[in-house]
Amino acid sequence: MTVLIVEDDDRLMDALRAFLRRAGYDTVSAADAAQALDALGSDTEVVLLDLGLPDMDGVELCRLIRQRTGVPIIIATARSHVQERIRGLRAGADDFVVKPYNVLELVARIEAVTRRWRSAPEPAAEQVIDVAGVRVDLAGRQLLIEGEPVELTRTEFDIVAALARYPGVVVPRERIIREVWQTDWHGFSRSLEVHVGSIRRKTGRTDLIETVRGVGYRFAGS
Repeated sequence: MTVLIVEDDDRLMDALRAFLRRAGYDTVSAADAAQALDALGSDTEVVLLDLGLPDMDGVELCRLIRQRTGVPIIIATARSHVQERIRGLRAGADDFVVKPYNVLELVARIEAVTRRWRSAPEPAAEQVIDVAGVRVDLAGRQLLIEGEPVELTRTEFDIVAALARYPGVVVPRERIIREVWQTDWHGFSRSLEVHVGSIRRKTGRTDLIETVRGVGYRFAGS
């Protein structure tokens, strides 16, 4: 597996490359956004992205990478403010770790996002859900509102699919997190909230996903 490390701190870059190689990963390094976009290739399977880059805001680079590829993006940065996490997730990141972080946890997060990306089962071609002007094509991984496609990130679509499979039923947060992130770790609860907010904003349908306080979410309108 090849990890593209985008980091402008040489010492941290060297340490990350050495550790990931010992863990069995191939690595490609980039010190700025321009190098990262040049290094991004068909063999890239994970992007580990620092936000503090010299030539471009890391969130904007995240957005550009997401436009090119669906590979998992993990933001790793010293910026701990929640608004930075929200910006990164809305730009297409799949996960977020704050420096200083434990490298063993970083490897666990890499394993989690790649497991979801590589081994998520493909639904049957006939699995299309139509509810109140909303069509969710599980096979084609497409969401349409009144016939118009809505561009979602991979994680956002996975959330929609997890809810649309049970229209009208309240799906617990824990079940959504387990299905989308392949983990039982409650720390993804905030990420789930951010992604749901992004889905509502992109679709223009605040009623599409109903929050059931203290329990989870329901695919509404059914």
